[in-house]
Amino acid sequence: MNIILLSGGSGKRLWPLSNDIRSKQFLKLFKDNDGNYESMVQRVYRQIKRVDKGADILIATSKSQVSAIKNQLWEEHEMVEEESGSREKGDVSISVEPCRRDTFPAILLAVSYMVDVLHKDPDEAVVICPVDPYVEDSYYETVGSLEGYVNQGTANITLMGIEPTYPSSKYGYIVPKTKESPSMVESFKENRTRGPRRDTSAGERSGMRECSPSNLVI
Repeated sequence: MNIILLSGGSGKRLWPLSNDIRSKQFLKLFKDNDGNYESMVQRVYRQIKRVDKGADILIATSKSQVSAIKNQLWEEHEMVEEESGSREKGDVSISVEPCRRDTFPAILLAVSYMVDVLHKDPDEAVVICPVDPYVEDSYYETVGSLEGYVNQGTANITLMGIEPTYPSSKYGYIVPKTKESPSMVESFKENRTRGPRRDTSAGERSGMRECSPSNLVI
């Protein structure tokens, strides 16, 4: 599994614990099975490697986060390798954004890095995930199954959707054709703000084009 973890945000949602210097994904707030504290990025890396030891992970991030990623994931990488019985040291691949340009450009840069620097086959499937979800291992097991749908030619893009519990203007909505899982995508509804309709940005227009009937939602 080729997986790109997006870690380019400022991560200030846990302010004052998190700030410009220390983003939330690097705060050691969680306990692992041995009772040791770990960060969100360490937890995610460990979960992915537990589900798929052969997963190739690339972190897409800004220059300010490179040092923290290397410090935390080098330690985690060695621990995972030791558990798997291998003593060979490795490194965590990092794609550094020269400046912040939001999600889609970060993905394009990371995919280009995989092909041009890591010499991945351009026809291989790539998984895109945030670096800091608080989820169980079953999440990454499902993520791994998405690759199969792409390889089978069922869909060009597969999406994981969460059933909303209330309407919110903060998000767009994937509308599936059926209630089955997986289902083909019927449409994408852009998020709305209260009051007059606002103009649709280029990014949202792109998102609406991408969620075409050729795409699958889990």
